[in-house]
Parts: sequence; C-alpha cells; structure tokens
Amino acid sequence: MQDGIDRRVTFTWNHKRIYRIYRELELNLRIKPRKRLVRDKPEALTVPLAINQVWSIDFMYDQLEDGRSIRLFNIIDDFNREDLGIEVDFSLPSERVIRSLDQIIGWRGKPCVIRADNVLWSRTH
Repeated sequence: MQDGIDRRVTFTWNHKRIYRIYRELELNLRIKPRKRLVRDKPEALTVPLAINQVWSIDFMYDQLEDGRSIRLFNIIDDFNREDLGIEVDFSLPSERVIRSLDQIIGWRGKPCVIRADNVLWSRTH
C-alpha cells in the first residue's frame, strides 16, 4: 500500500455497464475509424484480336432440389465468346480439370493467355 491507496482494487463493471453509464451522462465515446485498405485499380481487360489468344476459365456451382451440389468448370474463348468446354459433376478434382484442358488444347491448340478470376497466366513453355 502506498499513501493509503490499495492498487489491487478491481471493479466488477463490464463494458456494457460502462457504456450504459456513459450514455446516461451523455459523454462521448471514442469510436475508432476503420482502416481502409488501399487497393490498386485493376488492369483493363485486353480485347483479343484472334482466336486462341485469351481463354477464360471459371468454376461455378449449383444445388439440386435434393440438396446435393453440382460443380461446373467452364472454358471460353474470349475472342468469339465460344464455349470450348463444360465439365459438370458432383466433384471436380484437379486431375479432371487438367484432363479437360489437355483435351481442348489438343483440339484447338494452346492459348497465349488463360484468365481466371481476373488473374492472367501466360504461356511459359
């Protein structure tokens, strides 16, 4: 004890009680502003000038009436909006996605770029 004050005195007030008293006394509570994330502007999507320049791939899902989910894998040529392939099943493992891409590449040739959710992959081989 120092100067007759016990520093181990604790209050059993919780945050809700403190807030209620502040409101009754019309005191201002400090409200922290949210930190906003600074994001770069996304690159503008390039318009392909020929077939097989840019392909877009996307995964979608839907639910059947009995509650089971089906998954869809779509491959689209961006030049003419041609749907190159759709894989539909209850599960789409990576081997199946790779197999369907290999089949379409064997049929149409390799694209220069594959776009998936605004991410571009260029041909490196």
